[in-house]
Amino acid sequence: MAIDYGTHRTAGRAPGRHRVPALLRAPLEARTWGAFVYLMVGLPVGVVLFSLVLTFTTLGFGLLITFLGVPVLAATLLMARGLGAFERVRARGLLGLDVAGPGPVRPARRGGRGAEGGALSWMMAVLKDGAAWRHVIYALVQLPWSIFAFTAAFTMTSVSWLLFLYPAYMWIYPTYTDQPGMQLYGDSDGKAVYLDNPFETGAACAAGLVLVLLMPWVVRGLAQVSGLLVTGLLGPSRLTARVRELEEDRGVVVDTAAADLRRIERELHDGAQARLSALAVDLGVAKEKVLQDPQGAARMVDDAHGEVKIALKELRDLARGIHPAILTDRGLGPALSALAARSGVPVAAEVDLPARPAPAIEGIAYFTVSELLRNIGKHSGARSARVDVWRSADRLMIQVWDDGRGGAPAAGGSGLAGLAERLDSVDGLLVVDSPAGGPTTVTAELPWRG
Repeated sequence: MAIDYGTHRTAGRAPGRHRVPALLRAPLEARTWGAFVYLMVGLPVGVVLFSLVLTFTTLGFGLLITFLGVPVLAATLLMARGLGAFERVRARGLLGLDVAGPGPVRPARRGGRGAEGGALSWMMAVLKDGAAWRHVIYALVQLPWSIFAFTAAFTMTSVSWLLFLYPAYMWIYPTYTDQPGMQLYGDSDGKAVYLDNPFETGAACAAGLVLVLLMPWVVRGLAQVSGLLVTGLLGPSRLTARVRELEEDRGVVVDTAAADLRRIERELHDGAQARLSALAVDLGVAKEKVLQDPQGAARMVDDAHGEVKIALKELRDLARGIHPAILTDRGLGPALSALAARSGVPVAAEVDLPARPAPAIEGIAYFTVSELLRNIGKHSGARSARVDVWRSADRLMIQVWDDGRGGAPAAGGSGLAGLAERLDSVDGLLVVDSPAGGPTTVTAELPWRG
């Protein structure tokens, strides 16, 4: 079954459309000139970075024969991290490139716990910091690249606009100089070639127009390479980024578990617990009336019997919502079929799995379908729905479709956003296609873990 990921709407708005083609817009767009300014400023910044880092790094290594080299190198690495922070700000302001900084330097604790070590521990932690050394590499690599990028961007931009606008200022040459036009060639014998007739002027303008249209892509390409240097050398390493992602996912899992516990406590308190408390009071009254009013006591016991049945049903529904026994015993297919049968909207469920996934993935898949069907019953106004579950390579695919009114919000504080966070905590994905007027298709991906 094919899934169209191109229909995913994250903000509920269609992408902007321009009447002017991108080729004609690009020379005047802020993005182009931001990249140009970034490359122009990059050269003097590169000179400063290279000079400072190379000077103090060389000094630090030279002084390693004495203990003085250690603090000098540590100070140089901290300086490189500070200069890297400035470069990330510059990239964010001019290129719109938001690169997270590396984590802070953490000195080792004495004995593995307790207070952090002193100055020597800090210096050794800085010297072992891979992010700081990557900042040093950036400072050394950025200068030669910035020289090339500055030269290429400045030459391309200035030549293209000078040629394109030549008809507008060519009158300056014969009026204020002794030349008939822009000089293209000249030698010591006095031979020279000038752009001084209408044909040559028109040809120069046409060539300038071509270069003006090409200039944005050259400038942006050079800026993109600079951005790759910033991302690769000044951002967190892949391992650090993955650790941060796992920490965020762990926070989502903890918050979700806490919310589930609060929900269970609330449902027990407001439902079965309150009903059983009232039942205990009624049975106490019936016990006192057994001898004096047997028929009244019998009616109260009969009413209590009905309350017990209701309380048992509430407890079964609550337990089923946590983790139904049928899911543990028989797997996802029968569990989803039972879930579809209890839905207020007619649901057709089809599960095609070669084997059972891991219990944790199975539980998340069940919870996902349960939440989506609950949303369909409450908000969609649908007359029918369908659930398909299958395996694709190393992913467990879930697709829930309904013919309701559509317009389901996929962002903000909606239930779908919370569901997307829960799936993301296990490297899953939620894609929502819900145009106004329907139908709605929600596709979820989970990692297959057998």
